[in-house]
Amino acid sequence: MQLSPLDWLVMLAYGVVVLAVGLHFARRAGHDTTEYFLAGRTLPWWVLGTSMVATTFSTDTPNLVTDIVRTGGVSGNWVWWAFCITGMLTVFFYAKLWRRSAVVTDMEFYELRYAGWPAAFLRAFRAIYLGVFFNVMIMATVTLAAIKIGGVLLGASPVQVVLLAGTVTLVYSATSGLWGVVATDLLLFVLAMVGSVAAAVYALAHPEVGGLSGLMAHPNLEGKLSFLPDFSDWSTAAAVFVIPIAVQWWSTWYPGAEPGGGGYAAQRMLAARDEEESLKSVLWFNVAHYGLRPWPWILVGLASLVVYPAVSDIQAAFPGLDPSILGHDLAYPAMLVFLPSGLLGLVVASLAAAYMSTISTHLNWGASYVVQDAYRRFLKPEAPEEHYVAVARVTTVVLTILMGIVALLLSNALQAFQILLQIGAGTGLVFLLRWFWWRINAWSEISAMVISFAVAVYFSGGVSLRPLGIGWSAFWSTPAWNASTQLVAGVVITTAGWLLVTFATPATSSDCLRTFYRTIRPMGPGWDPYRGTLVGAGKPGPYEPTESLSAAALAWFLGCILVYAGLFGTGYLLFGRPVPGVLFLLVSAGCGVGILRLRSKIGL
Repeated sequence: MQLSPLDWLVMLAYGVVVLAVGLHFARRAGHDTTEYFLAGRTLPWWVLGTSMVATTFSTDTPNLVTDIVRTGGVSGNWVWWAFCITGMLTVFFYAKLWRRSAVVTDMEFYELRYAGWPAAFLRAFRAIYLGVFFNVMIMATVTLAAIKIGGVLLGASPVQVVLLAGTVTLVYSATSGLWGVVATDLLLFVLAMVGSVAAAVYALAHPEVGGLSGLMAHPNLEGKLSFLPDFSDWSTAAAVFVIPIAVQWWSTWYPGAEPGGGGYAAQRMLAARDEEESLKSVLWFNVAHYGLRPWPWILVGLASLVVYPAVSDIQAAFPGLDPSILGHDLAYPAMLVFLPSGLLGLVVASLAAAYMSTISTHLNWGASYVVQDAYRRFLKPEAPEEHYVAVARVTTVVLTILMGIVALLLSNALQAFQILLQIGAGTGLVFLLRWFWWRINAWSEISAMVISFAVAVYFSGGVSLRPLGIGWSAFWSTPAWNASTQLVAGVVITTAGWLLVTFATPATSSDCLRTFYRTIRPMGPGWDPYRGTLVGAGKPGPYEPTESLSAAALAWFLGCILVYAGLFGTGYLLFGRPVPGVLFLLVSAGCGVGILRLRSKIGL
């Protein structure tokens, strides 16, 4: 497809504005690592929350949602909607604690919570493991989506997309640090939302779709519109709803939805002005991410089932596409070709905005791990601040190169999503409990990490039971062992393993635990052996937490209902069912009022 001169002009104007905004902060970010990685801890909640929303709205997100909708219907989105439970838990239990810790990265937390060489090992190893390996995988999936969109809309080769998209993002993210990232995220979020809504409007206006009423009545959508799965088909319902709601949200580590917060979400919380701003930023992120944004993507995915019922229809419409990247996720960019001149350029620019916001965040986050938690901590601890900023910029370049290489090797974003979920299966409970139970130690986390990775490798086919005469394909590839059962098995094995290790190894030193409790003041009975007996500044002190555990739990419940009721209410209105739509929206509003009534008890 050929873009018009007006489309190219819109895209060029967007690129110039974004680069100008980002580079404006280059000098300020170069002062020291706190400025470069945390923007001096001076950012308000709405900037930080919007930045997180922009980051999670990546180029691969509409492709992923389209893939899910086309293959499993609207209810298939529970595989990621379930993470709202995790997000709201972070809001009311962990956001203030992260800001209270005053660390620069969440990896630094390990040497605040644990002691000795196991703590140092955890900090260094996970900094490289997450900051490089996991981070590159996430960025590669986002770049893969950019490759597919570039192939459909621009006729560009994968290498051309990787070089152009990676270079443009690298320029401002490497020079301006978190200042440039959050400043451009505000612009990118607005543009990305406008683009996604425009894409949905024109998808519905397609003659074969016939608007919302035509879409709802089309036979191709039979069985695709329900918000909940068909529980008569238990295997599907368990995979897309029961397991995500019952197990996945608390047990699985995934970037952007870490149990207890972590990664770039923790970075935003640590960059907040104070604890209250930290809580508000994550609350706004979860409301916007799960409650406000999904429907434009879902509508385009549903409309694509009318225009391109099968992958072969996409292939027929775009015969020049590389067959290795063909899949249901290509339906989203394939629907964009019906946009008029000028607006098409705006939507393509919005997808570029989504790409840049995600990649710039991950580059800055990954560089913070490599520099702060590996290079500075273990290799060169006494260098000037300017030196660490320079190393961060070089690290950003290296991460960009690795991202491009891996992106050229992937074929499907959902494939990478499932791989990362399996690798993190079973580790989530450690991240939740380590703040609230003194008995968790460094060996708990080390064992959880090792066991979960080993199980993931085993389930991926990396291990064969040849000593028993049983190969991988002979047993574990049977239909009963699908992705969801593998996830549950990974959670059970990993959780049992790290609990055994916890009780078989000594607790963290009392001095370290006292320091941690004095700093964090966590709620709940898990620290009763230390609460009220601690010594600070030579004086006994109660160091009681300022938040109420019961109020936080109630706010968590209300927050989840607020988001899901708002999500369903909006969906019912779009599907032409105003009565349940209005009722759900009223429930959502009532939950918001309930949270406000708890403000004094949750520190909001």
